[in-house]
Amino acid sequence: MQISDYMKDEHRACDVEFANVEKGVNAGDFPAAQEAFENFMLDTLKHFQKEEEVLFPDFEAASGNTMGPTQVMRMEHDQVRGLFEKMKAALDAEDKDEFFSVADTLMILLQQHNMKEEQMLYTMCDRFLGAQADTVVEKMKAV
Repeated sequence: MQISDYMKDEHRACDVEFANVEKGVNAGDFPAAQEAFENFMLDTLKHFQKEEEVLFPDFEAASGNTMGPTQVMRMEHDQVRGLFEKMKAALDAEDKDEFFSVADTLMILLQQHNMKEEQMLYTMCDRFLGAQADTVVEKMKAV
């Protein structure tokens, strides 16, 4: 399995979960939205953990590049974490307007972030780590 395929599949699964959060809020069903948010947040953070603990270090070791795209992705992960806190606060307050304001910002950030990973970084990972792709994917699955 290519690294890019595995990681893109995780992006798509998180996209579906994010849509479920928005559906719950839109319907005014905050308990369902909060449950969906917990799933979305935990799965997204798990994805980040796989990248930060396995994929990025393996890529950096193979490419010799520690200050390039992986550094930018780590900074964006931190931005997403901050938005998760704001989103949780809006859900806890059952504040639809604030939720959708934060959700719009998060959606734009994630779309741009995922596009950079999928079109650039994951392609580079496939190239530099191709011979060990199965091992890298198995290490990520174990996280």
